[in-house]
Amino acid sequence: MSMYRPLALAAAIALLGGCATIPQPLQGTYTNISTASAQQGGAGGTRVRWGGEIIKTEPGPQQTCFYLLSRPLDSQARPERTASGQDQGRFIACRNGFYDPQVFTRGRLLTITGTLHGTVSEKVGKYDYAYPRVEADVVYLWPKRRIYNRYPSPFYDPFWGPSYYGPWAGPYWGNPYWGGVYGGGVILVPAGDGDGD
Repeated sequence: MSMYRPLALAAAIALLGGCATIPQPLQGTYTNISTASAQQGGAGGTRVRWGGEIIKTEPGPQQTCFYLLSRPLDSQARPERTASGQDQGRFIACRNGFYDPQVFTRGRLLTITGTLHGTVSEKVGKYDYAYPRVEADVVYLWPKRRIYNRYPSPFYDPFWGPSYYGPWAGPYWGNPYWGGVYGGGVILVPAGDGDGD
């Protein structure tokens, strides 16, 4: 048996294990309709899975409504951060119960599933905006992400220093950059205590 076969099997298992999956509460089959299409009406009763960035959270006597700037969802159903001008409109998602505005704060990412129930006209500045309204059955607040520098310096070159040029490189030749301070990287990881995003 070829020695490459076990390596190929291990690589395949690692790839499958690394595949992104949609969190269980957000799984299901939903209609692919945009917020812009829903603004035109005629989509009442449609089941949707939408997400976005919280603009504001308003608790009421019976339910809490989330005003969201719609974003496309990635392979995990997490709203993606998009460049300015690529937003997909706004929508309102309401769910029974109290959701604390100090937890569901402006800028946090939220994915909801639920049923479309027409539109609600609200002011955005002085403009009357038709928000598609979703009666949500799932409200999924995504954990914030921390940003870490992978290297002690903003730049790092792995081909500079003793590992590439031998023990005579670097400070032995009067080079103050021994150790390779040239390229760099950033790692995003889920935050345990909710710092960063």
